[in-house]
Formats: sequence, C-alpha cells, structure tokens
Amino acid sequence: MSVIIILLGASLLVAIFFLAAFIWSVRNGQFEDDFSPAHRMLFESKPVENVCSSSGKNCDNGSCKSRICKQ
Repeated sequence: MSVIIILLGASLLVAIFFLAAFIWSVRNGQFEDDFSPAHRMLFESKPVENVCSSSGKNCDNGSCKSRICKQ
C-alpha cells in the first residue's frame, strides 16, 4: 500500500514539472508562430555544390556518380 502512495506522489511531481515547463514555454513565446512551421518545408534551400572527394576538389568531368574525381 505504501508503494501506491509513493507512486502517486512521484507522478504528481512529474505532472507539476511538465505543467510548469508548459506554462514557462507559453510565457516565453514558444507557441506564437503557428503559421510558418507548416510551410517551412516549402521554402527553397540553397543548392548543394558538386564536391565529391574528401580533398575538396570539384568534379568537372562527370565522374561524381562514383564519388571519385578523376584528373
């Protein structure tokens, strides 16, 4: 029976902690921008450069499919 009381106390402490964290995040403005996260994946990202070797040389001869630059 004492285990139930300990578990109830622990669960109440955890619930109070999460409630305090939620209230803190709302007060700091974590949930103010609800429009842009849904559309963020539609924005264009910067193009990736065509670098294929660990030495940092660019492939101009079309051999980047094998990820090895031949000179």
